Amino acid sequence: MGSIFLGIAGGSCSGKTTLVNTLEKTLPYEVCTIAFDSYYCDQGHLPIEERALVNYDHPDSLDVSLFIDHLRSLRSGKLISSPVYDFATHTRSADSIQVMATEVVIIDGILLLVFPEICELLDLKIFVDAPETTRSSRRVIRDEAERGRTAEQAEAQILRTVKPMHAKFVEPSKKKADLVVDGEIDPKVSANQIEKVLSLM
Repeated sequence: MGSIFLGIAGGSCSGKTTLVNTLEKTLPYEVCTIAFDSYYCDQGHLPIEERALVNYDHPDSLDVSLFIDHLRSLRSGKLISSPVYDFATHTRSADSIQVMATEVVIIDGILLLVFPEICELLDLKIFVDAPETTRSSRRVIRDEAERGRTAEQAEAQILRTVKPMHAKFVEPSKKKADLVVDGEIDPKVSANQIEKVLSLM
């Protein structure tokens, strides 16, 4: 088969990355992954204290044009250099990751299904659904462990931008999904559902 572009969207800490990791391990296809999170705009021009105030849950925080260019390049069989983003400093690293399309290309991101141009480049669109309480508690743990935040900083960001932007952009994008899966169940169950759909494509 030709490359199938599989998009996985859903709220922050709904279980997208866990599902992606499970699919990488269980799908009987050659798989590569691209994270929309890697395409956040570099905030290095701002003083460090101002970078944390940027609304990273708004579509404008992402370099969408570069992301779309890269998806189109992958679809045409070209190699891309995916950026590497440093969430602790809110800047784009000098490093990049070389990616070439495989049998299945898994692309994940909170706002993935918000953009019609991206949806058009996806062959299968998945939305990972999880309750707000689950997403918020996971987010605080994740931000402390991986992104250099305190619990107080994480909770403040959830209230300031994560919750309102989820309601405005992420939740409405669920209707664009071909399949909605539960972010609280064993990800192997969801991966099995997705594999069955892929086998018919």
